[in-house]
Amino acid sequence: GLFVTDYFTRTPRKLSPFRSFASIELFHFHIPEDTVIAVWNLITFKEQGGTFGDQCPDRSITVYFRSGAPSVINPLHTHFPRDTAVPGSFALTLTWTLPNRTTGVFNVTSPLPGDWFLAAHLPKDEGKISVKGLYEECQYLFQPQLIVQRLVNIAVLYPGHVTEQSMAPHNRSCLYKVFVPSYTSRVLVEVLRCRGAEGCPLWLRVRAKAPPLHNSTTLDCREHTPCQLAQDLPFWQHWYYVLVEKHPGVLGTISFQVTVQLTDCSRPSLARPPFLPSGASMNMPHSFGSAGGLALGDSPPPTSPNDTKQPVPIPVTSHAGERCWPVRPTLRNELDTFSVHFYIFFGPNVSVPPDRPAVFVINLLPVLDSGGVLNLELRLNVSSLCGENVTVFGCLNHEVPLTSSDNTSVTCETEFLAGFLLSVNATVSLSRLRIPYPQTGSWYLSLRSLCATEHGFEPCTNVTAEVYLRAYLSPCINDCGIYGQCKLLRTNNYLYAACECKAGWNGWGCTDNAEAFSYGFQLLSTLLLCLSNVMFVPPVAIAVRSHYLLEAAVYIFTMFFSTFYHACDQPGIVVFCIMEYDVLQFCDFLGSLMSVWVTVIAMARLQPIVKQASVLYLLGAMLLSMALQMDRHGLWNLLGPSLFALGIMAVAWTARTIRRRHCYPPTWKRWAFYLCPGALIAAAAVLLYAFVETEENYFYIHSIWHLLIAGSVGFLLPPRAKPSRRLGPLPRRKGCGYQLCVNEQEELGLVDPAVASINSICTS
Repeated sequence: GLFVTDYFTRTPRKLSPFRSFASIELFHFHIPEDTVIAVWNLITFKEQGGTFGDQCPDRSITVYFRSGAPSVINPLHTHFPRDTAVPGSFALTLTWTLPNRTTGVFNVTSPLPGDWFLAAHLPKDEGKISVKGLYEECQYLFQPQLIVQRLVNIAVLYPGHVTEQSMAPHNRSCLYKVFVPSYTSRVLVEVLRCRGAEGCPLWLRVRAKAPPLHNSTTLDCREHTPCQLAQDLPFWQHWYYVLVEKHPGVLGTISFQVTVQLTDCSRPSLARPPFLPSGASMNMPHSFGSAGGLALGDSPPPTSPNDTKQPVPIPVTSHAGERCWPVRPTLRNELDTFSVHFYIFFGPNVSVPPDRPAVFVINLLPVLDSGGVLNLELRLNVSSLCGENVTVFGCLNHEVPLTSSDNTSVTCETEFLAGFLLSVNATVSLSRLRIPYPQTGSWYLSLRSLCATEHGFEPCTNVTAEVYLRAYLSPCINDCGIYGQCKLLRTNNYLYAACECKAGWNGWGCTDNAEAFSYGFQLLSTLLLCLSNVMFVPPVAIAVRSHYLLEAAVYIFTMFFSTFYHACDQPGIVVFCIMEYDVLQFCDFLGSLMSVWVTVIAMARLQPIVKQASVLYLLGAMLLSMALQMDRHGLWNLLGPSLFALGIMAVAWTARTIRRRHCYPPTWKRWAFYLCPGALIAAAAVLLYAFVETEENYFYIHSIWHLLIAGSVGFLLPPRAKPSRRLGPLPRRKGCGYQLCVNEQEELGLVDPAVASINSICTS
């Protein structure tokens, strides 16, 4: 056949350490039909400061693959919530082969068509809280690329028709496909009139959705006469691929005929008619996908070599499970994103008769519904059992209902199907099932009632059980509980939801309490973070005593909003919010930066120049508000205003030092007992905040930060300048009828314990 190669790529993304599914990077691909091989090229490289990160440490990268829906991963080996089904996925770990780059390859032969999802993450780290912009962070970028090779013009088999084929010596196999519509209970493929070699040395392989593999359903035509391969309970609304392959070492041309027979479960004694009046009758695509292929409603093509001939009647025997029952649809009611309820007509109470199952279908839309959680709940009405020991079994299967005629069977699995089993009885009247990230398409729920006896389960007589059925789609499991937050995430145009846990809780639904914080620990951490702000009371008292009323107001503002911000910011249940979280956070950050600003400006001693000091206070408030609105966690939000204020203070102190010709402040006591201790305390607080703080020690390291910062303010805040009682003659500079007075004691930074008051403006 002819091959077509398609290439797909995605933009590189920065990977994060795994904490929950909300921290992974998800990539969405679509594999076309008839693909024989898919190759993922996984490119990973390091960056640091805009250049290649050769000095960055090697960290392993884990990549997960799954068809139909995102992978449900559990790298931390946490516990899943009860009644949760965990679908499987492929996993691959990438190791580094070069200092700053590595490449991995993942091949899938005959992949399933449709949506494929890749999830990638870094290993869990120690949870260090780093200041943004303090140093160049190592970034690990991941870029997946997909190359697919697909066959075109695959020959299509029509049910009930014989296709002749001659396999040349240089050919090893022939590939066909047939479409299986709904309500098909059996697919029978047969190889007829094998000529050209002794004993028909052919392999017959059949697989649903994709071309067969070496481990697909296989039949050796040399050992089986007639060469018939049957599959019961096939997937509905899918292509089935038939591969006829020669044995190794067989030479010469082999000719044979291939035919397919589909059994309609609504008429188990009859095969499906080869041609129907319209495409809707078989619920098949209007085009089979083959060039010049037969469209439904057309007449059969004329007989030609290697083509379809007139239909040949094939006897079909009745097999167990070929009879199907009516499938009751459900009404889809969309309330919100991933919030969909499926209502049953004449429900939600369902009657399950003793002689036949009750079958329902739940349709999940492609892409839109695979990012949530499919929830199913069965509740038995015990009063409807009339005292009988009845058990109602429910089988949830994807793409085909499991309605075996063997009523004593209590399994939901066959050789080709794997479903989910639910059961309710008089003792356990409630059963739940949760499927995170379900595959889209049709899900069939089959309910049947059996009576328990000494010899096992047997069909009941004259007992119709009544079951309450509830099916719905939700974003997360139980909305992640009280210790988690359900987040709606997006990757390109694909939406999905995941839980982000807090207070030490883990798991897919934040139900794993192995590392959870106790209530006492949560209360202690909240009290430490809130009550440590009381350390601002001494600076407020010092500021009021020294008549620094504006500074005192800023400290009170900081103390108030820092207290209630940390009371609202707690991860557990000990939480108290007086305002919206964003408002409290903004006010806390603004108060902290304004405290630094006004303290340094006060140390510059610009109070005599009243207008200039007021301008600096107002300018600082406006600039800090703007900076916090741009980026609240940036390093320069703290360093920028602090360095600018320190520059103003340095200029003011230098000017006084030059003018007075001695160091300012002039007393060694001021340096030894106030300025140096205050600076050391502030430096220690900054070092703790920038380099020591982690998620585990946050509650007490950040509390120490509060204590140190408030303590440093008490040391650094300058005292109020108080003149001596003996005042010498003041320089008199007249202007506009007023005498301007200069307080020389304040200029020197001296403090006299004697209280004396002067007026800075004297009348002439």
